[in-house]
Amino acid sequence: MTQSIKERNDVSQGDKWNVEALYPSLEAWKAEIQEVGRPENSPHWPELTAFRGRLGSSAETLKEFFMLSLETDRKLSRLYTYAHMRHDEDLAAEDYKKAHAVITTIYHEFGQELAFAEPEILSLPEEVLQAYLKADALKEYHFYLEKIVSLKPHTLSSNEEELLALAGQALSTSPSAFNAFNNADLKFPPVKDSEGNEQELTHAKYLLYMRGKDRELRKNAFQTLHRSFLGFENSICELFKGHMQHHVFTSRARKYKSCLETALFPNQIDTTVYTNLISTVRKQLPVLHRYMALRKKAMKVDKLHMYDLYVPLVEEVDLRYDYDKAESLVVESVAPLGEDYQKILHKGLKTDRWVDRYENMRKRSGAYSTGSYDSMPYILMNFQGAFHDLMTLAHEAGHSMHSYMSHKHQPYQYSHYPIFLAEVASTFNEELMFHHLKQQNLSAQEKAFLINQKVEDIRATFFRQTMFAEFELTVHTLAQDNIPLTPGLLKEFYHKLNVDYFGPDLEIDEEIDIEWARIPHFYSNFYVYQYATGISAAYALFEKVMEGGEAARTAYLNFLSSGSKDYPLDLLEQAGVNMRKEQPIESMLKHFDRLVGELSNLI
Repeated sequence: MTQSIKERNDVSQGDKWNVEALYPSLEAWKAEIQEVGRPENSPHWPELTAFRGRLGSSAETLKEFFMLSLETDRKLSRLYTYAHMRHDEDLAAEDYKKAHAVITTIYHEFGQELAFAEPEILSLPEEVLQAYLKADALKEYHFYLEKIVSLKPHTLSSNEEELLALAGQALSTSPSAFNAFNNADLKFPPVKDSEGNEQELTHAKYLLYMRGKDRELRKNAFQTLHRSFLGFENSICELFKGHMQHHVFTSRARKYKSCLETALFPNQIDTTVYTNLISTVRKQLPVLHRYMALRKKAMKVDKLHMYDLYVPLVEEVDLRYDYDKAESLVVESVAPLGEDYQKILHKGLKTDRWVDRYENMRKRSGAYSTGSYDSMPYILMNFQGAFHDLMTLAHEAGHSMHSYMSHKHQPYQYSHYPIFLAEVASTFNEELMFHHLKQQNLSAQEKAFLINQKVEDIRATFFRQTMFAEFELTVHTLAQDNIPLTPGLLKEFYHKLNVDYFGPDLEIDEEIDIEWARIPHFYSNFYVYQYATGISAAYALFEKVMEGGEAARTAYLNFLSSGSKDYPLDLLEQAGVNMRKEQPIESMLKHFDRLVGELSNLI
């Protein structure tokens, strides 16, 4: 814990992701952006704007436009992937900050120059649209075109779409500003442990401390981190409010009933999927309250505080892993998905350097999977060696394998799986890891530790994300109703949510009231609920694969290979899970309750 964080240049090559496989140097990237992005040209892509007014001439012409625009998007995606990865390695590095800004601007301008296309397609007579949907020339773009046609009620005129596209970069300022503040500018003072020693506090080390046994260090880290955000509450609130206003503006401009419908409609997800999640969990919150009571009793504390929620309840077990061991365990755990899947993941992790392993100065916090159609499915980690880091690596490997298989089996237009499905494969692989570890020759203490970790994972991924989803829905509703979002209002509501969700056995420390101000996912549009739906779908699919034999495994692998060739709820239903119903949510709640009962017996 006392080791200093390295500068990026001091990190060994083997611990870095193989971004050179995309471009050998920044100079090579700059050469391609001149060729593909043409920053000095206006328009950048006259060969695309030349289609304006011609998309109704024939199915062949529309096909030609789709092919050329998608080919350009594919090249820009590769350029963007390199720039954002390099930028995230060191958020203060000027060269890569500039490169990221350049490609971001060009991507926005790409959207502006193509803004004529969808309105022009949707202005075609109905008989022409229907003919296009049946045309052999457009067969490989049928669903791609069908999704465009489904948006007709919410697509504006060509000039209005161009204006919205032109405003896109300005409207995205809030998340960009928050990201820069949170990852580059905000610094935390050191915190003292129980022996009076000062410890460095960073985003990654905060998570490590919260899982540590030193309660004084946990308390000091918790208070210091949240009070640091509290010192900027007015500025952060303005950024957050600006992001909400962006969503309200888009919703009203496109004539949706709500911000929620705006976010869900393009993927044909009914808003009841979102609201059913919240209402179903709300009804069953006593199961979470029972776990809080168990945690308080097991920790033998007079008062259970927010900074006590992540520490393992089983003191005798302190599982830690070096990075190579963690990689090996991830590869071993996916054996139920077959030898081919396992070999691909082994090569990616062990040979091809998919992963950027460790924290360095000014590196983006957290973890994610990224990449483009023509790249590896890269993984950013800030690995510290804790059990949580092992599970995070398994989680991100699930994302990356989902991307790998969708890219391998789908054409570019269907290669990006929809956001609703993004957390299914990742949480499925966490279930595989939990199952794999549980099959080892474990002592009662070790088994209790693993179950406690799984219970905690469900608490954080299912209950907590549902609480976040309720917060997000409420603040959007307030913004839609023109009720001013102030720090006081947001803190008061966030406090009440914590009281409701965690129950009477947890002290809701006042510092938690500002937690909303440090959650990066609140700058993504209605994203967090998908963690809860994702873990529910993943658990249902996991049970099917483990119990259903070859047919269930094949169905799941087909799901991973499907990309966006159908709507997400339909793809899940084809794999065997109906998320339009409450049953998967209720099953997850029952699973959690069973695990809490098993944990109670063990400890």
